[in-house]
Amino acid sequence: MSDWTSIIFTTKLLLSFQASDCEGDILLLLDSSGSVTTSEFSSFLSFAASLLHPFTLGRGHVRVALLLVGTTPHLEFSLDVHSNQESLLRALQSVNQQQGDTNTKAAIEVAQRLLSEADGDVPKVLLWLTDGVQTGDVEKAMSELKARGVYVLIVYTIHGNHQVLQRVATPPLESHLYSVDMESIDIITDDLREAIIKRLSVVRLTSHSAVLQWRPVLAADSGHYELSYKAVDDQHSGKTTVLPSSSSQTELIQLQPDTTYTASLRPESNQRLHSTLSVQFTTLPEVTLSDPGPRQVRVSWGPLQPDRVQRYTLEYGAIPSGRVHTVDVSNQKSSVFLRNLEPGTRYLITVSALHRDGKERAMSVRACTQEGCSARPDRPPADPDRSAGRE
Repeated sequence: MSDWTSIIFTTKLLLSFQASDCEGDILLLLDSSGSVTTSEFSSFLSFAASLLHPFTLGRGHVRVALLLVGTTPHLEFSLDVHSNQESLLRALQSVNQQQGDTNTKAAIEVAQRLLSEADGDVPKVLLWLTDGVQTGDVEKAMSELKARGVYVLIVYTIHGNHQVLQRVATPPLESHLYSVDMESIDIITDDLREAIIKRLSVVRLTSHSAVLQWRPVLAADSGHYELSYKAVDDQHSGKTTVLPSSSSQTELIQLQPDTTYTASLRPESNQRLHSTLSVQFTTLPEVTLSDPGPRQVRVSWGPLQPDRVQRYTLEYGAIPSGRVHTVDVSNQKSSVFLRNLEPGTRYLITVSALHRDGKERAMSVRACTQEGCSARPDRPPADPDRSAGRE
């Protein structure tokens, strides 16, 4: 008990003025399998308590959930359970190690559902605490999380698989990926907390737009932000805009679908030097419907990228619980005509693109086979009248 008390006393002195008014969701993904020693598991819990203690908890501030990795995932507590530090501390002190296998992939699938059901317009962080030895097949699932704007930060022991973990963590790796000796894990607390507080994140994403949000670091009328963004594969597509010191969110529009972009935000002030924040994201593929009828509809997507995409897969089924049909499509085709549908029925249609680097991107639309029923994407489209850089 004395170790926990000393940890908390120390962290009260660190960054509390910045953390106390943050807003966002933090999901702790804690390796609770048999490959983690009892000492490592206890140290990870102590570290989590130290890291989170300066934050004000609850809706409108910071919400924290804890998901344990084992043979089967175990949600120790969800985002809305703890609204004060005393409650969170008691919960962390009472966590029992699950042991068993390291089924991280299954736990990430739970994390995807949990974070997708959370508030859409607040920053989201997944903090993975693991020995990193048996990572499993996690790259695809983590890529899907990051594509939806979730920041993936990782702390792992010195025995972990660095090659896999560096592909999973959200860039920049120097502030989001930490290999630690468990006996001195506390030395990264300040740096990791700062990475959580001062991040640039994507909170909403469509085929043609992205909403960026950041933790304000400039005082009123003390400077401005310079935002630059460009497509990774097109160095001539770069754009730069200047935003006032009071801003903390902006929308980028007229982006290309299924395209990876990098964005950097540089706070400019004559009072002090601030670090540049950066984020990488991929816009969603564009899926459209045409030629509708009582038993048919054409599904089209783009852009067609045979040099990057290995194949497409189209899945469709009646809502809410109809049989799911699957169609494999060549990377040279960008549309499929669906026939023999049920009249007067709503369908969920998902197009997935398997890229040659192993990553998969997916976009869904809802359609119906009756007059007066419109199709719509599963995610809301951006307002076409908004311009890049507008708050």
